[in-house]
Amino acid sequence: MMDMSSTSDSSSMAMVFTNDHSTPLFSTAWTPSSTGGYAGTCIFLMLLAIISRLLVAYRHRIESKWHDKAINRRYVFVAGETEVDRERQAIGKGGEKAQEATLTARGMDERVKVVKAVGRGLEAMPWRFSTDLPRACIFTVQAGVGYLLMLAVMTLNVGYFLSVLAGLFIGELAIGRYSHMDDHH
Repeated sequence: MMDMSSTSDSSSMAMVFTNDHSTPLFSTAWTPSSTGGYAGTCIFLMLLAIISRLLVAYRHRIESKWHDKAINRRYVFVAGETEVDRERQAIGKGGEKAQEATLTARGMDERVKVVKAVGRGLEAMPWRFSTDLPRACIFTVQAGVGYLLMLAVMTLNVGYFLSVLAGLFIGELAIGRYSHMDDHH
């Protein structure tokens, strides 16, 4: 049997936390050469983590806005009926207009109908370029920031790790109430 321990030990890296102030971040070009450079890198990571929480809150707010716009698009004005036709229908039904009407900003209106999708309760909004392109862009930036934070943590540098955690804490403390509770983090 061959001794595998000598070959695996020389080619593997120890997976332990370190506090080396010259740990590269994202590339060898970003290697702090002084304590001030290391502190600046840690501050950058804190700001990047805060931005990550800002993106989560921003995405939730914009998704709510897009959802409200999509819900408002469901109201359809029924064409072809005149006021006289509606009055006759209301008189024929005992005068109860409220059952057939929709409450609008101008009061009850029989000409406005709510379009509803018959389904399982999981309603997908129709695809719209004006909504889905910005949604994809925001998600891509959000994922990119998350992956950069993950790479920083994977350096196993204690200062980088604690900076990311501190930034996430500060970001959540400041704007966590604006984000959706189920953000998969």
